[in-house]
Amino acid sequence: MTTDTLWYTARGSGTVALLLLTITVVLGVVARSGRGLAGLPGFAVAAVHRSAGLLAVVFVAIHVVTLLLDPYARLALPDVVLPFGAGYRPLWVGLGTVALDLLAAVVLTSLLRRRIGVRIWRTVHWAAYGAWPVAVTHGLGAGSDTGTPWLWAVAVGCALAVAGAASWRLSAGFASVRQPRPPAPSRPPAPPRPPAPPRAQPAAVDASPIRAMRTVPAGGGRPDRPIPAAAAATPPVPTTRGAAGDHPEAAADRSDQ
Repeated sequence: MTTDTLWYTARGSGTVALLLLTITVVLGVVARSGRGLAGLPGFAVAAVHRSAGLLAVVFVAIHVVTLLLDPYARLALPDVVLPFGAGYRPLWVGLGTVALDLLAAVVLTSLLRRRIGVRIWRTVHWAAYGAWPVAVTHGLGAGSDTGTPWLWAVAVGCALAVAGAASWRLSAGFASVRQPRPPAPSRPPAPPRPPAPPRAQPAAVDASPIRAMRTVPAGGGRPDRPIPAAAAATPPVPTTRGAAGDHPEAAADRSDQ
């Protein structure tokens, strides 16, 4: 890759990164309000805000890598992290390093949002408002396009967009426009359950007939079925038997003799 290609790539990626960073800041304000924009609902605006931020990080990375590879920029690896030490226009390049550090802090805290908590993430996220003007100043003073009309037109357009969004964010009307989330619909209370019917008590069993039932026959042995109490109460019919257990007629014949 030639030096001219690296230089043009660095200039183009830096300008695109500035535009995307501007879109990210403006959409962040709109997403904070909860309103839609250009026919998009609120959740779609928040999604575009996140996508624009990630895309801005990609173009910033391309911008930095091409400057590291370009010998004309004379940018060393420590200059990417430590500001104001570059050999080429140290002040303006150092401002770009400051913007890069702030942007890296926003990205890292966004990735660690669940671990560090929403309060710390939101505090660091405000650094995006500080990274934007530093990046604009870096773009106007560091590149070879300084003073060109098209670069100034881009910078002025970005400045007007962010200034309008920031003014609206700090105004008293921003809070009135922001719609609170409707409370979750409460379920109607369940109707009271009817009292359970009383459990049927087993019928009282009269034990007197059972006690009056003979369960063992007079002659002993195992009975086949219980004998009703009425039959058990009937007196036995007297019979006349002889000593040897003869028939009654035989006993009468013996008595006549």
